Amino acid sequence: MAKPGLWTAATAALVGLVGLAACDSNALAPRASAVKPAARPDSVGPKPETVTPAAMPAPTPRPPSENSLALQRYYGKVQRDLLARGLLRTDGGGEDTPLTDTMLVRNFVKIALEEEYVRGEGLRPSAGGASAIKKWTQPVRMAVEFGPNVPRDQIDWDRAQVKSYAARLARVSGHPIQMVESGANFHVLFMSEDDTDLIAPRIRQLVPDVNPASLRLFNSLPRSIHCLVVAFSDTPGGYNYGTAIAVIRSEHPDLLRQSCIHEEVAQGMGLGNDDPRARPSIFNDDDEFALLTRQDEMLLKILYDPALTPGMTAREALPVVQKRAGEMLGGPS
Repeated sequence: MAKPGLWTAATAALVGLVGLAACDSNALAPRASAVKPAARPDSVGPKPETVTPAAMPAPTPRPPSENSLALQRYYGKVQRDLLARGLLRTDGGGEDTPLTDTMLVRNFVKIALEEEYVRGEGLRPSAGGASAIKKWTQPVRMAVEFGPNVPRDQIDWDRAQVKSYAARLARVSGHPIQMVESGANFHVLFMSEDDTDLIAPRIRQLVPDVNPASLRLFNSLPRSIHCLVVAFSDTPGGYNYGTAIAVIRSEHPDLLRQSCIHEEVAQGMGLGNDDPRARPSIFNDDDEFALLTRQDEMLLKILYDPALTPGMTAREALPVVQKRAGEMLGGPS
């Protein structure tokens, strides 16, 4: 799957993806990366907060194509295989996943303050370069959209999952997040393989000055990319998120779709990287956990501490991170 950026998997320049992460079928786990939000050109100016382009036209579903059916079979097998191996856990972690304040600090630095993909170069992995605090400072107004060929019997369930998760993220982070019918700045798009040709135009509609090169990624997504998220800054050179777009394939079975929701939306909040040592966590490509864990909630609480502001470096942020981790888990970090 993917994260901060248009469908979690890469980043773009020039008001492009703030971050992009993807879950691939080798790791078989949704993952995302957040990088420095791409700035809006000075000539364009800040994006109006109160205007949201009209959503996609009323659906006129047709029978799924063979390509879409093949993806349904493929992702169904992926989920069955992961569950058979004891992965895609939904328990949030337990006695087998001990966590200390030192571990929490380390994981915050890796997940919130490093980048997974090189900005402007698609899915080319980063060497783990240092970044800075990236987060929302304005309220998050979230909306859900469905492609015309998304199965009608999935829509109510998917909408309810996003609504419930948004409420949880608001409660955990302390940041205002609400579902809206218009004026959204965080868009969650559920699209089928048969809706592929609508994705790039919709993104361009939401972010008119998006880098055209970034959009080409969406014209032929490999099946290894399960879902993605991208975030944009409304200010030149800023690290404050102003717009985010997550794209989730409708061919996933329920648990994989829910997993995509959890990871992509959380990554779109600013936890953009993955790390193999982070456990229990969804920010880890091993797919052990399908849903937000107790550690992931702590990471969000730390990120949205008012003392951490967009653009702070690891050196500047570390004293706050250590203090908060010690308060949560006890003992010196």
